[in-house]
Amino acid sequence: MQFSASFIRSVYAAVMLASVASAVPFSGSLKHTTMQVRAVGADKTVENFHPESSFETFGVDGIDHPLSARAEFSLGDAAVSFVQSKLNITSDAAKYRTGYSNDVVQHAYIHQQINGVPVANAVANVAFNKANKVVSFGSSFVNLPSDVPSTTPSISAAEAISKAEGELGGKYDGHPTKLEFVAKQDGSVALTHVLQVRDDSQAMWVEAFVDAHTGDLVQLTDFVSHASYRVVPIVQQNILQGFQTLVNPQNFAASPCGWHSDCTNNTTDTSGNNVVTFVGSSTTPQSSAPLNFIYFQDPTVNPDALQSNIDAARVNTFYIVNTVHDISYLYGFTEAAYNFQGNNFGRGGAGNDRVQVSVQDPSGTNN
Repeated sequence: MQFSASFIRSVYAAVMLASVASAVPFSGSLKHTTMQVRAVGADKTVENFHPESSFETFGVDGIDHPLSARAEFSLGDAAVSFVQSKLNITSDAAKYRTGYSNDVVQHAYIHQQINGVPVANAVANVAFNKANKVVSFGSSFVNLPSDVPSTTPSISAAEAISKAEGELGGKYDGHPTKLEFVAKQDGSVALTHVLQVRDDSQAMWVEAFVDAHTGDLVQLTDFVSHASYRVVPIVQQNILQGFQTLVNPQNFAASPCGWHSDCTNNTTDTSGNNVVTFVGSSTTPQSSAPLNFIYFQDPTVNPDALQSNIDAARVNTFYIVNTVHDISYLYGFTEAAYNFQGNNFGRGGAGNDRVQVSVQDPSGTNN
């Protein structure tokens, strides 16, 4: 597959102008409340819950925040005050986590917190224009139950580590533990010890959330996606430079659930949260589990003469577009900047607009 100069310029422009980019919604539906089930051992599963998210925009001119009258603008203070006002929550229920600013737009990311302890899966984001007006707001904050657990753990971090190691079959990697609440699907919240467990021999590396009162394994964040693709690396110009098998090329900061999941639905073909690549109405399935896409292209025949050529084209396109997505994300073309994703994970922007790529489209060339 070869990209035209105009395509490359378009991608470059998208990155450079990320703050003013727009994405036309894809005509599909994705639930904003997401659940991912992970098997732990032979007879147990852990449900990873992501609360329902909402998103609003306020036009290019934006609206005032409660601290607009202040002479000095503080991104964190302005964002937290807006979240408090918008959600009608107390002053200690939201805490500024991090932010990003350039000459055009400023993004702030907020955690919900309970008695000073952050809620790991309840976040908000506020975007400001260069006049310090609010232009967009997204939130997955949750309504708190009446019986919030004590912030004083009943079991120690050492006990939680032992529990996680026993259930996951790995070893604690020494990364500092922390206390965080986790919002659960039934509306309750759990105080958890958060720790990392690894087993390099099994390619396993997870962040485990262990209930600090009961010792139950509440939630997992998997840092490893077992996926491989036989593709032309993006640093090469064409197929004459050769194919390589790349393992786990995704960037989890840009694609937190990998390339084959929107954190609700998992796929085993050339479709995912960022892009779907197809010929006609067909995608390419994995050549073997788990998520191996190893297809061999024959340059001595026409591109569509062999099924393996078609599959190789779809896999390579899937890899290229996902890679462009991840690189662009790191340079500012994020959800809040209206990039192209199915699920935006409550980080702003407009979802349901993943890229659709028709490979070897019979209707013409350069289309």
